[in-house]
Amino acid sequence: MHHVNKYFNQTMVIEALKMSFYKLNPKQLIKNPIMFVVEVGMILTLILICFPDIFGTSYLSRGYLITIFIILLITILFANFSEAFAEGRGKAQADSLRQAQSNLTARLIEENGAYRIVNATELKAGQNIRVENGETIPADGVVINGLATVDESAITGESAPVIKESGGDFDGVIGGTLVTSDWLEIRVESEAGTSFLDKMIALVEGAERNKTPNEIALFTLLTTLTIIFLVVIETLYPIASYLHLILPIAMLIALTVCLIPTTIGGLLSAIGIAGMDRVTQFNVLAKSGRAVEACGDVDVMILDKTGTITYGNRIASEFLPVNQQMLEKLIVAAYMSSIYDDTPEGKSIVRLAKQMYINELPKDIDGTYKPFTAETRMSGIITNEISVFKGAPNSMINLVKQQQGNIPLNIESLCMDVSSKGGTPLIVIENNVMLGVIYLKDVIKDGLVERFTELRKMGIETVMCTGDNALTAATIAKEAGVDRFVAECKPEDKIKVIKDEQAKGHIVAMTGDGTNDAPALAQANIGLAMNSGTISAKEAANLIDLDSNPTKLIEVVKIGKQLLMTRGALTTFSLANDVAKYFAILPALMMSTIPEMTSLNIMHLSSPKSAIISALIFNALIIVALIPIAMKGVKVKGYSIDRIFINNMLIYGLGGLIVPFLGIKLIDMIVQFFV
Repeated sequence: MHHVNKYFNQTMVIEALKMSFYKLNPKQLIKNPIMFVVEVGMILTLILICFPDIFGTSYLSRGYLITIFIILLITILFANFSEAFAEGRGKAQADSLRQAQSNLTARLIEENGAYRIVNATELKAGQNIRVENGETIPADGVVINGLATVDESAITGESAPVIKESGGDFDGVIGGTLVTSDWLEIRVESEAGTSFLDKMIALVEGAERNKTPNEIALFTLLTTLTIIFLVVIETLYPIASYLHLILPIAMLIALTVCLIPTTIGGLLSAIGIAGMDRVTQFNVLAKSGRAVEACGDVDVMILDKTGTITYGNRIASEFLPVNQQMLEKLIVAAYMSSIYDDTPEGKSIVRLAKQMYINELPKDIDGTYKPFTAETRMSGIITNEISVFKGAPNSMINLVKQQQGNIPLNIESLCMDVSSKGGTPLIVIENNVMLGVIYLKDVIKDGLVERFTELRKMGIETVMCTGDNALTAATIAKEAGVDRFVAECKPEDKIKVIKDEQAKGHIVAMTGDGTNDAPALAQANIGLAMNSGTISAKEAANLIDLDSNPTKLIEVVKIGKQLLMTRGALTTFSLANDVAKYFAILPALMMSTIPEMTSLNIMHLSSPKSAIISALIFNALIIVALIPIAMKGVKVKGYSIDRIFINNMLIYGLGGLIVPFLGIKLIDMIVQFFV
C-alpha cells in the first residue's frame, strides 16, 4: 500500500472543518434527509430561543434551549465533517496529480529533425517529442527510440523508477512522470484534456458522486424509519396532553433527533467515499463507487496464470531435443525463431542459445517475422531457404499434421515432462520437422496460497485461465491453491467462462491488459485493467491498477467486501442505538406523570431535562467516535463470512444496545449538576 497517510494532514482537517459549515446550507443538506430533519429541528429551536412562546407557553429556560441548539448544531457539523474529510482525501490526491502537469513544456521534433520548444497543451496526437534526463514527460505516449528510467511516483506512488524502452511491454509512458536518466523519443498519443492524468483527476475529484444501488436502498430504509419516528413523536404530544404531561416542543425536537438514525445517516456518505479512497490508496482507480461496491459481491474470480499467479516472465531454462544429434540444430532454430521476438520469453531463449552454442550465431536474419498471436499460439521467421517456428504443443502438432509431416514418438513425452514440472513446453520446428522442446520455467508468486485460502474462507472461488495444456495447468493450479482451472484458454473462451458463471447467478471479477482482453473485461461484473495495458482494455474495465499488478484484484475485492460490511455493521450499530435510546429516554420523560414507568427507568436518569441533554450529547459524540471506523472499515482479514457476521453482530449489534445505556448514564452523572 502506498502513502496511506499521505493525505492526512492539518491542512486537510482545516479544509474539512470549513466545508462542514458550508454544508449547513439547506440546499446541500437536503441530499441527506436524516440530517436535514436535524437541521429543521435546530432551526425550530433557534426560533424558540428568539420567541419562546411562539408555540404556546414555554416551560424551558432560554439557557436550556440554547444548549439544545448548540448540541444539534454540533451534531450536524460532526456529520458534515465526516463527509467533508472523506472528500478531502480524494481532492488532496487530485491536487497532487494536478501539480504533476502544471506549466509543462515539450521539445517537439520537427520533420527536418530540429527541436522546437512548445507548451505541452499545444501537443497533438501523432507528433514526436524528445525528453531528456531531469525533464517531465509532457503527454501520454509510446517510446519510439531510446532507453531511460522514469520516476512514476507522482502517478502511482511507487518510488522505484521503471525502465522504459521502445518495443515490448514497457514502451508506454504517462504525462507528468519524470525521466531520471538518459533520454527518450516519444510519439504523443493524447492531447490536452484527454490524457490519462486528466482522467485520473476527474475520477478522484468528482464532486458529484453518484450513489450506488445499495446506498440508495439503505437511504430509502433510513428515510422511511425517520418518517416513522417523526409520526411516533407527533403522537406523543396529544397523548401527553391527555395525560396532563408537559412536553415542550424543544424536548420533542430533541427526542426526535435522538431516535432517528442520525449515526448512520451522518456517516453513510463518508463510508462510500472512504471505500473509494481505500482503493485509491492501493493505487487502483475506480471509475465509480458502484464498481467498488460490486467488488464486495464478487464470489468468482477469474485469474490469468501469467503475471497474476506466476511472475509472468517465463525464462528458457533448457533445450530438449528429440534426439541428441538434433541439439545443435534445435538451439539454432530456437534462436532464429526468437531473434525478433521482443517478449521476455523470446529474449530469454536468445540468451540461452548464445550461452549454449559454441559457434557465433547470426545477429540479423533476412526474412519475414511472424509474431505470436492468441489464435495461432506460435511465432517464427520465414526466409528464402527455411521456415522456423516455435509454439504451443497442440498448435505445432496440428501444423505439422496439416503439412503431412512426421510427429516424433517422444515429442509428447518431452512436453509431458516439462508440464509435470509446472513449466511451459514450446515445440520448435524447422521446415515442418520437429527438432525438440524449449523448457520455459514458470515461478509462482510468493504468498498466493495463503491469500487464496483467505478468499476461500470469504466465499470466493478462484478460477485460473491459461493457454497452457491441461497437465501444466493442473500442476500450477495445485501448487498455487486455486479452486479450479481452464486450460488452453483463448480470449473468447474467457468470455464464455464469465457468461457461464454469470448464468449461475455469480458475480465475476477478472483482470486483463491487452486489446484481446477488452471484451471479457467489459463482460465481467468487475474488470481490473493494467495501467501498462492498451487503451481499449482500460476503457472496457471499471477499475485501473496504476501499478499494473494483476494480483491487486484480490485486494480490491477484499476492500469491496470491507465496504459492504462496514456499512452493514454501522447500520446495525445505529439502529441498535435507536432502540436503546428509546427505552432509555422515554421512561425518564414519562415517570413524573405516569409513576408506573419508574420501574422502566432502569438507568435512573436524574431528570427528564438531564436525560434529553445527555442523549443529545451522546448522539453527537458517537458520530465522532465512529468516523475512524467509517474511514478505515471494519476488520475482515482471515475470517469466514459466517465468523465475520457473528463478530459484527456481537460488536456492533449487542454493542449498539449496551453502549448508549452506559454512555448516556455517564454523561447524565455530569450533566445533572448543570441542568
